[in-house]
Amino acid sequence: MTTTSLFSNSRTRFHALLLETLLWFDGKGIATNADKGQKASINIANGILEKLVPVKSGPKVSGQRAGVRFEEACAGFVDETFSALSHMRPGLWSVFRVHGRSASAIAKFDQYQHLLNLASLSKDNAALAAALGNDYAITPDVVIAREPETDEVINFLDQLVDETVAARFSLRKSNNTTPLLHASISCKWTLRSDRAQNARSEALNLIRNRKGRLPHVVVVTAEPMPGRIASLALGTGDIDCVYHFALEELIEVVNALGYADSEELLDTMIQGKRLRDISDLPLDLAV
Repeated sequence: MTTTSLFSNSRTRFHALLLETLLWFDGKGIATNADKGQKASINIANGILEKLVPVKSGPKVSGQRAGVRFEEACAGFVDETFSALSHMRPGLWSVFRVHGRSASAIAKFDQYQHLLNLASLSKDNAALAAALGNDYAITPDVVIAREPETDEVINFLDQLVDETVAARFSLRKSNNTTPLLHASISCKWTLRSDRAQNARSEALNLIRNRKGRLPHVVVVTAEPMPGRIASLALGTGDIDCVYHFALEELIEVVNALGYADSEELLDTMIQGKRLRDISDLPLDLAV
């Protein structure tokens, strides 16, 4: 008897939620994540949607609302799958969508607490604000945070620490009560205009402005066009990896349509470890 895995079931539920809240054919028979001005985008997006089996049709969800719904779906998927890896990644974890879009949102985490002071100082100092620009403005969509551990947990198997050592270790609750940012997940329903570069700039800000360990920095997208995905995925040094909401379906559709350039581009990104499926994400986050 064949059984399906938890990750497989979670992926199916993730798609089902999108099909109910965000992804369908509009009145003109175009998938709601397609660029209606580009034939290839329509063909690929429609092909993916047909494979996922659409459950309804309706008007396209507006940009901001679409973004929120995609973030919520991604947060739910990550929460369900990452929490199942407690045997590989023990700890006190929380996964949630960030509601605030200010310096205070990221400053809630140990590595970025100092940014709240920067924001406060620059607010009252025009010269400082001009010098800093917006390099400290970091607004993740979905995050994974880890709570500091008590000495009882740290010393569970052996007496590893006492009052004479590890006095600055952030994961030790006696030193720090602020959660540590484990992962920043940027959720991009599509990659139109400058959205790809916004994600890259935010990733660089996370790298430059941290004090301590760098969190995972990843992007999840439902963009159907491989060329637009490549604008974000190719290259190294900022984003860990880009994850597609339906990569297996995307590959099948592009191959069936005979888009040779897109096939080659997808192969380059996948073989170069720059593009993976959403189901790969929780295991990557457990590293």
